[in-house]
Amino acid sequence: MIYTIRVTSGQEKIIAEILMKKSRAEKLSVYSIAYIETVKGYLFVEALEENTVVKLIQKVKHVKGFLKKAITIQEIEGLIKAVKQPALTIEVGDTVEMGAGPFKGERAKVTKIDEAKDEVTVELIEVAVPIPVTVKSKMVKLFQKAGTLD
Repeated sequence: MIYTIRVTSGQEKIIAEILMKKSRAEKLSVYSIAYIETVKGYLFVEALEENTVVKLIQKVKHVKGFLKKAITIQEIEGLIKAVKQPALTIEVGDTVEMGAGPFKGERAKVTKIDEAKDEVTVELIEVAVPIPVTVKSKMVKLFQKAGTLD
């Protein structure tokens, strides 16, 4: 049976490691403990019975409880399936608008794209001296394609 444990968001990996060590130390019949990066605030524990999970999570910091209803592998598969990222539509020469950080709302011209690191290097347009700034690609949104006029 696979049980869902509610935990403090952002602490999933740490708590999974703590629970794994506790299950080994107390020789509990826990088969696996999993966390999915896209599912914040939850861990999945495969154990023989509900009482084992109750013993496992007792007195563990950042554990908020667990859902009594066991879930199936198919339900977890639905959470794990990778959502294909849309192809990066930004190209060198495009004008983008900064979406976060100190330059939020500023427009910039793309000078370099590093797809491996998911980064974009841009030069701010409305400044006296153009300074190249490297940011994550999700921090910018396309404002105008290169070669098109408004």
